[in-house]
Amino acid sequence: MDILFYIFAGAGVGLAVGLTGVGGGSLMTPLLILSGVPEKIAIGTDLLYAAATKTGAMHAHHRQGTIRWQIVLMLAAGSLPASLITSYILNTWDFDYGPRLSNILGVMLILTGVVVFLKQRLQGETSATELSVGWVHKHSKSITFFAGIALGVFVTLSSVGAGAFCAALLLTLYPRLPALHVVGTDIAHAVPLTLIAGIGHFFNDNIDFKLLGGLLIGSLPAVHLGSKAAAKVPNSILQPILASLLIIIGIKFAFFAGAGH
Repeated sequence: MDILFYIFAGAGVGLAVGLTGVGGGSLMTPLLILSGVPEKIAIGTDLLYAAATKTGAMHAHHRQGTIRWQIVLMLAAGSLPASLITSYILNTWDFDYGPRLSNILGVMLILTGVVVFLKQRLQGETSATELSVGWVHKHSKSITFFAGIALGVFVTLSSVGAGAFCAALLLTLYPRLPALHVVGTDIAHAVPLTLIAGIGHFFNDNIDFKLLGGLLIGSLPAVHLGSKAAAKVPNSILQPILASLLIIIGIKFAFFAGAGH
């Protein structure tokens, strides 16, 4: 029965991703934890799940020429070493850090929910602000690198942030970047980051391959179905609902993780 639940969970999250473009790690990890999967296993498995599901999208964006590889490299220069160091630290700590991971997950879910609320406003900015063409533009490479470090740490700890959070960052730092290039660049960075973070969790024995297989079986066709249905359901309705859900779940994990234990 477990494998059936995993397939249906993958299908449900895949449908949400197809409809809104958001919700992979943000929905999958808390869903797994709430269903009884240990925090470390849920986070580690979801990272490899994300790497697998986003690889096809990365190839599609590469063929379309909608990936800014220079930005990907700047992000990855910070995020990949940060992810490796974070995995090493997690492996050397000799205490149960599961509840702490839940708290971090909760904070990231709340931030992601807020980002989803603000996403349309950010995308609606058609011209760079004075700040963007000034100090931020001048130091955009350094900011991108350090933002990559932060993403590497928090994605490894929570499996959340490689999608909507990184996209919001790119929209803020590079306001003249076309929206499709933001999506392509975001995905191209998410694939190696989630893969490296997932491999780190693999060496920490935090991967359930039966769970991973079930999620992929369910999600891959559901993402395709959701993408087709998205044309008929306005994002102006779906994204606020998803954002509210993320914030509610985030509050539970951030402030009530471990309650009752």
